[in-house]
Amino acid sequence: MGMYHRISVVLLLFSVAWLFFISCNRQRGRSVYGAENNVEFDTVSLVVRHHLDGDTANPYCNIWVEFIYPLSSNKINPDTLQQFFIRNMFGTPYDTLAPVDVVKAYTRNYIENYTIDAKTYRESVNEIEKLNSLISGIDASDSEHYTEDFFYSYYESLSDSIVYNRHGVLAFQVKQSNNKGGAASYDSFRNYVLDLQTGKQVTEYDIFNAGYDTALQGLIITFLLDQANVKNVEELEDLGFFGVREIMPNRNFLLNEKGIIYTYNKGEYSAYQLDAPQVFIPYEVIRSMLMENSVASKLAGL
Repeated sequence: MGMYHRISVVLLLFSVAWLFFISCNRQRGRSVYGAENNVEFDTVSLVVRHHLDGDTANPYCNIWVEFIYPLSSNKINPDTLQQFFIRNMFGTPYDTLAPVDVVKAYTRNYIENYTIDAKTYRESVNEIEKLNSLISGIDASDSEHYTEDFFYSYYESLSDSIVYNRHGVLAFQVKQSNNKGGAASYDSFRNYVLDLQTGKQVTEYDIFNAGYDTALQGLIITFLLDQANVKNVEELEDLGFFGVREIMPNRNFLLNEKGIIYTYNKGEYSAYQLDAPQVFIPYEVIRSMLMENSVASKLAGL
């Protein structure tokens, strides 16, 4: 077993009514993820609630970030590996920053955008009220002309998880949830697979033979039906799916020792009220489609 230790750090920063809570946990891959890859991970967690004008009676934005990132590796340059995680979780503009700095910068940008949205809304309300005051006979309290003098609260959570970390393959998933007022939130999942031998992201073109997309289509439908415990596409549509007959591999996949997992985010082929379907296809049914000596074919041969 690899070594395991934890470092906890609490940092409170006060700036324009911001309260940051940052905790860091250092974890070695083997003990945490049962991994054979010698990759050590750190975790940075941050929670921020920011009220407009610093008044707790006002609407606010709330953001929670938990970033698991590679700290060291004996297979690939840790800076390159770390940059890949940062770029795909936070975006290219942040990939030159250190992990703790990128979490704070992303949060700061989120708060700034919320403040701008609130200001824009307030200016729009003022303009509408001015226009209404210039028109005789308009009752500002009438529902047709009344404008709400408040702004919505925003919420966001952003996190990643290590899904597979064995046999030279590192797969992780980024989950992001947003709410900009209203009852519904939008959740999205982004999947990434890395070949630690080459240091490159694994794509569908790296693991499948030509023509894989058409061949996979029928299998995706079959396993989606099985996982939803229904008999046909019509029953899937009754559950809230749509366009299933045209479903195709979407490059949003994970690999493990058993097979490939495709994630279809809400709105792709299913209503927003449903959980994002994750379709698991075992290697045994796609073995003939796998490119020889690819990462997936090696996993399938274990």
